[in-house]
Amino acid sequence: MAADTTIPRDGSARRTWLCRDGFDRERLLDMEGRVAPARRRTFAILFVAIVALAPWLGWWPLVFLLPSAFFFGAADRFMPRVERPELLMFAAWVGSELMVAGAVALQGGARIAATSWLAIPVITLSTRFSISGVLAGVAVACTLVLAVGFGVDSSAVLAGPELVIAPLALILCVAVLSTPLMRSDIEHRSDSVIDPLTGMLNRKALDVRVHELGMQSEVTGDPVGVIVADLDHFKVVNDTHGHLTGDVVLREVAYLLRKQLRAFDLAYRLGGEEFLVLLPGSDAAKTVELANRLRAGVAAGRPAEGVQVTISLGVAASREGEGFEYAAVFAEADAALYRAKRGGRNRVELAAGQSAGRLPAAA
Repeated sequence: MAADTTIPRDGSARRTWLCRDGFDRERLLDMEGRVAPARRRTFAILFVAIVALAPWLGWWPLVFLLPSAFFFGAADRFMPRVERPELLMFAAWVGSELMVAGAVALQGGARIAATSWLAIPVITLSTRFSISGVLAGVAVACTLVLAVGFGVDSSAVLAGPELVIAPLALILCVAVLSTPLMRSDIEHRSDSVIDPLTGMLNRKALDVRVHELGMQSEVTGDPVGVIVADLDHFKVVNDTHGHLTGDVVLREVAYLLRKQLRAFDLAYRLGGEEFLVLLPGSDAAKTVELANRLRAGVAAGRPAEGVQVTISLGVAASREGEGFEYAAVFAEADAALYRAKRGGRNRVELAAGQSAGRLPAAA
């Protein structure tokens, strides 16, 4: 069977209008970790500006700024644990725009310069979402400008159209300029973190993610599951059928693994025929359950060039409330993988000292 170049990077069921696939979600989570500190500094700048302008504008804007900060703080906390993190982030983004619009409306609508603040969140749209998300966000921002302008004082807008034309132009220019710059950055960054053969994330992407998960687990106390997987007798496949067939097998196994994962589970190719899966929020029992689905999925998968393969998996998880030390958990999972290989292959082994009930026998 020839190599299938049309296989999607992730299951089509995981596609939304904000993210095309699991890699867009990984980028969203990665970028959110980078943007969050800058966003906190932005809120601090706006807070200082509101305080400085209080003699003229009053203190009402603070009533809207603080909920905006809360929306994003809540999104940052729950994003790694929800099935569609992009929907949560977009909701927080819309909430922040509504808060800005509410503050502007109470202070006089389009007649005050703060209307232009609606353009600030637009800068971040292309860092997180697909072009559909960018267009939707721009539409929301422009609608709010018009709603605030005409809803508060339509006569002032009709007498001075520049009151809404100027912020509308600013919003559009910000979106038009930021989107191609971010698309270019995404393409170059994808080249460096995605394995070109399988389309899975590589070790460079793994290094960034395990650091973020370690920090998140310190805050939330949630466990993180780790699965280390290795194809059985893959050297025989290469030696018997050739490396081109071996490459086809690797691509199809990568696809079979991704089909079993949730949107926020992350799969990596460590090199050769070895793979790794990170499971935020999964204890040992849940990690073992998924590992068995992965094993069964590969064993039941369609053969490439008539080659049927199996996979062995080692499982470990951090303990709830103890934080996530990747090196230690990986070492436990890797030792469990070694036992799976010695125990006959095509099986799942749990790290010593961890319990997840009785492990199903290999099919």
